[in-house]
Amino acid sequence: MATTTGTEAPELTGLPLLGSLFDLKNDSLGTFLRARRDHGDVVRISAGPPGIRTTVYGVFSAAGAQQVLAGESANFRKDNAFYQEVRESFGNGLLTSQDEDYLRQRRLVQPLFTRRRVDGYAAAVAAETTTLIEEWRDAGAGTVDVLQAMTRLSLRAVARILFGTDVDAAVEIVEDNFPDVGAYVLRRGYSPLNVPRDWPTPGNRRAATVHRALYEVCDRIIAERRSSGGAPGDGQDLLTLLVEAESAEDGSFDATELREQVLVFLLAGHETTATSLGFALHLLALHPEERKRAHEEVDRVLAGRTPGAGDLDALPYVTRVLKEAMRLFPAAPVIGRRAVEATVVGGVAIPAGADVIVAPWVTHRHPDYWEDAERFDPDRFTPEAEAARPRYAWFPFGGGPRACIGQHFSMLESVIALAMILQRHDLEAVDTVVPVAPAITLQAAGPARCRLTPRRP
Repeated sequence: MATTTGTEAPELTGLPLLGSLFDLKNDSLGTFLRARRDHGDVVRISAGPPGIRTTVYGVFSAAGAQQVLAGESANFRKDNAFYQEVRESFGNGLLTSQDEDYLRQRRLVQPLFTRRRVDGYAAAVAAETTTLIEEWRDAGAGTVDVLQAMTRLSLRAVARILFGTDVDAAVEIVEDNFPDVGAYVLRRGYSPLNVPRDWPTPGNRRAATVHRALYEVCDRIIAERRSSGGAPGDGQDLLTLLVEAESAEDGSFDATELREQVLVFLLAGHETTATSLGFALHLLALHPEERKRAHEEVDRVLAGRTPGAGDLDALPYVTRVLKEAMRLFPAAPVIGRRAVEATVVGGVAIPAGADVIVAPWVTHRHPDYWEDAERFDPDRFTPEAEAARPRYAWFPFGGGPRACIGQHFSMLESVIALAMILQRHDLEAVDTVVPVAPAITLQAAGPARCRLTPRRP
């Protein structure tokens, strides 16, 4: 039974009638940082007029994040309005399912994400990265928006791993429609009042069109794969493995469940990695000494050859660069839950039914764990430095039983792609500041342009 004796949470100061509504709307990440700075590690934040006001409890310490995501994970569920909107748009896949649905899906999918299986995807990542580098060379690319480029690279890589030879059929549809779905989910997820999705408003009609396009391309590829008995070639793409996933205890995925898993893998598998890669390049472009160290490691270890899964341990500095980029720009900057029972976090009472957030964006900047937190310093992630910090001082992949199942794949893809780009290019930042805002994942509100200069290792 959760403990219920604790002090009342301090409340972030806002407007008398609207609370922190405009602060959250204009700069929610900055508002959460201010809440921790002014009021501590557990803060009550209210927004909206009386009658439809919403209240959320921000939990910002590493110990608090561990309690919400791991220690008391059963008491903090994905029952809030935002997850319901994600569920309505992307289905009841691994990202949104709960209870026995989640456990069954996880058991069926887990064998597809073993380290040995994931390491087998390295060649597909390298092939897509080679294609990108060749496109830059052929176009004589001087200035590139690295966030935009990494979004396309990550989408093509995850689509190749999911669909095998059917990459192009999916990529165009996803590129055209995912941003609209994300905006629709975000708008409804944070609105205190929504009309039903089946009302024929302009926004609902547009959303229905883009949802239909995404569903149709997934359903078509799944149906073709099932009728043909597997993928062309070696049959080892992820969709074939999903189609074949089966156990005596859990059965197998039906067509709707397959589509829901595919949509979640497309969303989580490309946007999160794109954020890490894009901001790693942006940060290296801003910091010549760190970039020089990364170049030297890549040149020494790879000596001009294409990296594979076996090279990850031999590229520790490149890995540290990526981890530091994920600290400063976590792809999931805010993670929401809803408390089932009343409990206490950090000595502060959380009532039953309360909406709760943990925020990598804030905890990754917490002065108790990170000195001069806004400074880019990959050496924060040496083994010794990592061992000295609390486990949840850094949690870009979430944590506990709902930790991201694809985190090894994300690191594999990121290290290989970053190493290959650094082999062939030097970088200089054009945009020194990139504004960001939270959506389903962290989104850039402006370009991250870099000048590329060809180099030879």
